[in-house]
Amino acid sequence: MAESTLWWLLAGGAVVVELVTGTFYLLMLALGFAAAALAAHFGATTVVQTVLASLVGGGAVIAWYRIRSKHPKNLPAGANPDVNLDIGETVMVDSWNADGTAQVHYRGANWTVVHRPGNLPVSGPHRVAEVIGNRLLLDKL
Repeated sequence: MAESTLWWLLAGGAVVVELVTGTFYLLMLALGFAAAALAAHFGATTVVQTVLASLVGGGAVIAWYRIRSKHPKNLPAGANPDVNLDIGETVMVDSWNADGTAQVHYRGANWTVVHRPGNLPVSGPHRVAEVIGNRLLLDKL
């Protein structure tokens, strides 16, 4: 079996494992394997193929890591206003219970709300910061 065939099999295997696991970095390594396969087609030695696979695959992983680290992390669904339209809405809290919860009427239903840890439970308008299950986490306005 030709060396290029082995590199193509490694590249294909990395793509299959990536599809199963969802690890995007494996696609970057598959690029390195594909570069080594092309080098084998052009008659490069095994050492050159291995070094090329390492440089291209490793370089792609580092480049992708740097690109991803410059972008902000996605918020969890409960705190992401693009996913949950309740985030940022205003509710009126009349009084707080001793356990740190309160009942508010919001969107035609009664909701149990809690205040963000570290904030004092004070009556008045609050902003919905996060939805946790069937509770709203509030920030004082």
